[in-house]
Formats: sequence, structure tokens, C-alpha cells
Amino acid sequence: MIDQANLLSAIDGAMEAVQNLKDQMPVLEKATELFVSTLRNGNKILTIGNGGSAAEALHMAEELSGRYKKNRVALPGLCLCADCTALTCICNDYGADYIFSRQVEAFGAEGDLLVVFSTSGNSQNLITAVESARAKGCKVLTLLGRDGGKLKGQADVELIIQANASAHIQEAHQVVLHALLEQVEQFF
Repeated sequence: MIDQANLLSAIDGAMEAVQNLKDQMPVLEKATELFVSTLRNGNKILTIGNGGSAAEALHMAEELSGRYKKNRVALPGLCLCADCTALTCICNDYGADYIFSRQVEAFGAEGDLLVVFSTSGNSQNLITAVESARAKGCKVLTLLGRDGGKLKGQADVELIIQANASAHIQEAHQVVLHALLEQVEQFF
């Protein structure tokens, strides 16, 4: 028998996480300004995340080089989760804490934007990547969850989804991702 109460609870949790984004409009506006200005200045967007957040990072990058809703110029979005040979090579040679930071060192440039997706904000490989981005002169946008974890306060702009369930945090991150892309397509 299907547990209808459980299904409704999942829907309600997602709706609450997304609804709470309305309370963060000033942060969303800052995130949008940072995101769009990076691209308008000719710089690129680098994206990272672990697990389901890696899927969000992939989604953001592919929508930039491809398209979101309309035909426009291709924009430079690079997901640092996408190359499994780089990930496994770096993990083997340096350790998992460096799988993203080494790539930021290789591909990041002053004025680029590193977008970090994380439900906890506590993954060392993300923290190390933010440190590398800072050293390269990149800006940082973090999309976090819960209380922001160790990454709280480490970005130029941070948006924290105040929810406990990773799924609901990721659902809200997906809405933010699409909202940013919607704004990008206003300018390109």
C-alpha cells in the first residue's frame, strides 16, 4: 500500500524550501548580479558539488554552453565534476580533498566565478576549492543548506536554504539555478 501521507510530506517539504526563497530576494539579487556580471565581463563560470549537488553543478554548466530556454550565444560554463579521468587522477595522486582545487588552479582565472553547490557546506574538497579560487582571484557563489556549515561566510555571495532534508535543499537549489539562468538569458 502506498503511504500517501509520506508522499504529501515530501511535497510539502519541497514547497516550504522553495517558498522560503522569497525571503532571500536581496541575496538572490546579489547572486544574479554576480553571475551575470561575470559573464558580461567575458569571464567563465566554474561549478562544483558532490553527489546530487554535482548533478546540479553539471546542469548549470550545460545550460550555459547550450541553452536554457532560448537560442543565444554559447556562454562559458565548466563543471569540474564532469571529467572522471581528472577526478580519479587527482584523487589517486593528491587525495579526494583536492579533486576540485587542482582543477580550479588549472582552469580558474581572475574574474571567473566558482559556484559551489552543497547541502552541508562541510565537504573538505569544496572548502579547498574555495581557497584555490580565492588564490586565483575568482569570485565565489555558494548555494548551501542547513546552517551553511564550514563554508558559511566564505563566499562573495551565499544563499543558505534553511532545511534539514538534502532533497529539499537540492530542490530549492534547482529553483535558484533556473532563476539565475532565466536572468542570464535576459542579457544574452
